[in-house]
Amino acid sequence: MPRRQSTLREYFEALLIAGIFLGFTNTFVVKTFYIPSGSMENTLLIGDHLFVNRFIYGAAPSGAEQSLLPLRPVQRGDIVIFRSPERPMVDMVKRCVGLPGDTIEVVNKKLHVNGKAVEDSDYVIHKYRQVIPAAAGRRDNFGPVTVPEDRYFCMGDNRDQSHDSRFWNGVPRHYVKGRASLVYWSFGGETSDGVWRGWAHKAGQLVRTVTGFVTKTRWRRTFHMVR
Repeated sequence: MPRRQSTLREYFEALLIAGIFLGFTNTFVVKTFYIPSGSMENTLLIGDHLFVNRFIYGAAPSGAEQSLLPLRPVQRGDIVIFRSPERPMVDMVKRCVGLPGDTIEVVNKKLHVNGKAVEDSDYVIHKYRQVIPAAAGRRDNFGPVTVPEDRYFCMGDNRDQSHDSRFWNGVPRHYVKGRASLVYWSFGGETSDGVWRGWAHKAGQLVRTVTGFVTKTRWRRTFHMVR
C-alpha cells in the first residue's frame, strides 16, 4: 500500500508541476489565440489558431537583460494581440502602423505615416472600389492625427472591413498582450464568434469540428509564420 500511495503522489506532483508550468507559460511566454473575423485577411484567415509571443514586449530594466533577452518594443508592421479599447474583455488582432508621436493620415484609402505614403500592397487588401469621402466616414479618408504617448495606431490588413484605430483612439501600451508569431492550426469550418449560445450549441460545434478536422483543416497553413 505505501508503494502505491508513493506512486500516486509522484503522478500527482508531476501533473501539478506540469499544470503550473503550462499556466506560467500561457500567462507570461506564449498564449494561443484564434481568428474569429476577416479583418486581417489575407494575412490571417478566419479559423487560424495562433501562438502569441507574450514575452517579446516585456520590460527589461537593465542593460544586461536588454542585451541577453529577446525583448523589444512594438514596431511598425508587428501584428499584435491586444485588449479592445472599447470592450477590454475582448481580444483583438491588428497590424501596428503607427508608434507614439507618429502622424497618421489615410488619403483615398492610402495610408500615410509622417507625411509619407506607406508601401503596403504586399499585405493590404481593399474589397470595395468606392472611396468614402471624409465627410461621410473615416474608412477611406482619415486624419491627420498624432498618435498619443503610450499608445499605438493599429489597423486591419483588410482595410475596408476592419474596425480599428480609425474609429477609436489608439491602443494603450498596457493593453498589448503580445505579437502573433505562428499559425499552428487553421480550420476552414465553423469557428466560434465568442458569443455564448448554450451548451447544446457548444456540443454541436465540437462534434462538427471533430468530424471535419481532416477535411476542413487548411494543412498548408500549419506552422505558417505570421508576417
